Amino acid sequence: MINRLCLIALMVSAPIVPAAAQTAPAASAPAARTPQPLPRANYLQRVDATFVRIDANKDGFTDRAELEAAESRALAALKARALREREAGFRRLDKDKNGTLTLAEFNAIAAAQPLPKPDATRFLAQIDTNKDGKVSLAENRAPAMVQFDRLDTNKDGSLSVAEQRAAAAANRR
Repeated sequence: MINRLCLIALMVSAPIVPAAAQTAPAASAPAARTPQPLPRANYLQRVDATFVRIDANKDGFTDRAELEAAESRALAALKARALREREAGFRRLDKDKNGTLTLAEFNAIAAAQPLPKPDATRFLAQIDTNKDGKVSLAENRAPAMVQFDRLDTNKDGSLSVAEQRAAAAANRR
């Protein structure tokens, strides 16, 4: 119950920061986005304000119905924001503004993204054991064979179906 109250308090109090940022002068806008010190007294004030908002009947206590109502409001606000963001994204993709997306419009965003610059430094550092800047067939095989030997638990020189399944299960964890 305490964890749920904390979650609700965080969800409901989250809009406090954006509201404060909107009232800040434009010159300090970047500073408003960076983490700022939050004194204990201010934090307690936020917690109390959230409690007061949740306490619909103002009896000084929050019951299940009030907590669930607050959670519903917070989730509805999150859903509304997600829908607005999706709609804005759709409008950005719909270049001809006809209300439909062609495959070309849909793929344009991905096509416009540059590919990351290839960097083999880490691979070479791990595999190039003699540090000559090249990977030989033997250097390439060594880590793979170490892994094979580790997976071949019965040391028969073959990975049985059971050993392969065990390796796959270990990778999923």
